[in-house]
Amino acid sequence: MTTPTRLRAADVPAWRSAHPDALVLDSRDAAAYAQGHWPGSLRLDGRNHEALLLREPKTRPVLITCYHGNASRTYAQMFRDFGFQHVVDLIGGWAAWTEQQATAATAPALPDHHGNTPLMTAAWRGDAEAVATLLAAGADVHAVNHDGNTALWLACVSARADVVRTLVTAGAALDHQNLAGATVLMYAASSNKPAIVKLLLELGANPGIQSQDDFTALDMAAGLECLQLLRHAA
Repeated sequence: MTTPTRLRAADVPAWRSAHPDALVLDSRDAAAYAQGHWPGSLRLDGRNHEALLLREPKTRPVLITCYHGNASRTYAQMFRDFGFQHVVDLIGGWAAWTEQQATAATAPALPDHHGNTPLMTAAWRGDAEAVATLLAAGADVHAVNHDGNTALWLACVSARADVVRTLVTAGAALDHQNLAGATVLMYAASSNKPAIVKLLLELGANPGIQSQDDFTALDMAAGLECLQLLRHAA
């Protein structure tokens, strides 16, 4: 009998990215689950485990966590015994996950010439789950890289509206200006991202701010739709 694979906390994001259709189960109690859980996860308990074992396709990947990695190991073996082909559980459970995320949030800037923090990198990748987790663990939404850009700028690069909203809700400054005096609204306009321009305006971005070269977002608009949005907001 094959023992289910045990996954380290640091490997969870990559595993989930590689298995977007996975059944993600959390065997902690309802109160702990309500305080924090992976997006898309289902709470596993004595009332639903039989239905899951019998009804879910045996080819569907399964990831299970618990408090400290003990119950999840038992559940993982149970799923394997019922014929599930790809079952993993989290070593150390939710405690290991939260510790790993807290460490990532307070880690120094990534060793690249841009000075991006883990939150900036997650925003640039459009990884909404990682962004939410890092923010919950205390990541600094106001940190800037070597260009003076925040995570919100990188979220606009990825053009992920949900990540932009999450960062603004967490307190990211909409009108922050980087070393060139450019705002995220200027970037979105100059990159012809009308959906992001519209969202930023709805969230309260100021279209009248000028860069160091005295250009506004309207001056930088690279497409007709962006131009019309900014003209209407001016």
